[in-house]
Amino acid sequence: MLATFLKVLIVGVALSLDVFAVSVGVGVRGVSRRQKVRIGITFACAETAMIVIGAGLGLAAGRLAGDYAGYIGFAGLVALGIFMMRESRAEMSEASRLDLSSGPGLLLAAVALSLDSLGVGFSILYIGVPLPVSLIIIAFASVVSTTTGLALGKALGRYAERNAAFFGGVLLALTGLLFAVLKALRFG
Repeated sequence: MLATFLKVLIVGVALSLDVFAVSVGVGVRGVSRRQKVRIGITFACAETAMIVIGAGLGLAAGRLAGDYAGYIGFAGLVALGIFMMRESRAEMSEASRLDLSSGPGLLLAAVALSLDSLGVGFSILYIGVPLPVSLIIIAFASVVSTTTGLALGKALGRYAERNAAFFGGVLLALTGLLFAVLKALRFG
């Protein structure tokens, strides 16, 4: 039982590292306490909504793919992790210069950051943790990493912003591989 909850905690931490990275970037510019709360709630809601959408898509795919659906979902986690690592090394785009603390910039950031959650949602049902529990753990991880990133932004600066997304991708890819191996060995 503890192992299945640990699985979703690992996914939550991996997902929250890109939120942490963006939050560090916003924190470097400085934001008020009220803005920190708004950003944390917005990111957590976007992550949670995308996981629910992804879980619905994963459930439909599971009915079509049968026993292989879990492996397809875990392969998606690996692909998503590799994508996150690659994107973390790309040059900063014009979108990264938007004001992410409120308004359209915050909404755009929340949607962009939660796209990885759509892919995770596809496989979350195959981890073995009830969806509501998974959503609570992932939302909590998102809020904690957002507020921590905003608070530490000035101190950590660009280094953490750039490398947190890369390490999040590594963790997500390794998690997908581990889950696939555990499923193949019938441990999870």
